[in-house]
Amino acid sequence: MIIDPIETLVQQVQAKNPRAIARAITLVEDHDSRAGQLLSALDPQSIEEMTVIGITGPPGAGKSTLTGRLIARFRSEGRRVGIIAIDPSSPISGGAILGDRVRMMEHALDGDVIVRSMATRGRLGGLCAAAGAAMRIMAAGGCSVILIETVGVGQSEMDIISLADITLLVLAPGLGDEIQAMKAGLLEVADLLVVNKSDSPGAETLTLEMETAAHDRSQVWQTDALTGKGVAELTSRLIALDREHRSDGTRSKRRGQAHEREVIDWAIELLRPQLSSAAKAMDCRQSADPRQLAQELLSALELKANPDI
Repeated sequence: MIIDPIETLVQQVQAKNPRAIARAITLVEDHDSRAGQLLSALDPQSIEEMTVIGITGPPGAGKSTLTGRLIARFRSEGRRVGIIAIDPSSPISGGAILGDRVRMMEHALDGDVIVRSMATRGRLGGLCAAAGAAMRIMAAGGCSVILIETVGVGQSEMDIISLADITLLVLAPGLGDEIQAMKAGLLEVADLLVVNKSDSPGAETLTLEMETAAHDRSQVWQTDALTGKGVAELTSRLIALDREHRSDGTRSKRRGQAHEREVIDWAIELLRPQLSSAAKAMDCRQSADPRQLAQELLSALELKANPDI
């Protein structure tokens, strides 16, 4: 009997083979025609049981160091951990330029820590879709905790963070970005607010500001990722909050919303090559209204646009 290569790859993923997990994620990112077969064959129970934690905040807040500490805490409990590091892209190569493997070097030799960097490359919907698929592949590969670390606090980060079951907003004193982060609406999506570098001047003031801004909706935790201070308490709270969200229906509701978003993101991503080809074929006059041209493009593809937009 000839065994289908995808079936073999799925078996290797479920056997927790790190290389197979990496190959499976690449298959999806490359829009391989077999990606659908792969994703459909993953164990749904492991996907249901995974916990996805989003970590965002302004550059310089210490997100990567804190992520490394959280990895160590979860590993000490015997959990296999997956990390999706969303990095900005090189304008030349299009590749990720922060180098997550350098940032996660202390865990580089741990076979139960699976790290994947995903470059933005100017994508939004496509990146969200690929990140969601990567999460499920990691879960099928035995990762019970998935950490998504983003590069900053922009709209794209908020969209990616919407894939998470629990979101941490990490801030640090002296960055000057606290108010901007609040205006960006991150306080609306954050479950836990983390004031990192808590031994630095201004940490107490920032903590009070965050507590006031949160209006008791989000909890504020102090950590110092360099020394590990407060990380154990933060991890315990994450685990407890995950239990609460599972029991009160919050997790189920968020996953339903995330699934709907992923469907839309995949639809846009799958249409992108067709839209690009059609746009090149039509007369995109620079003097014409881009919105009107977009409507003409959709009409040519027999897609109905929303007239109210």
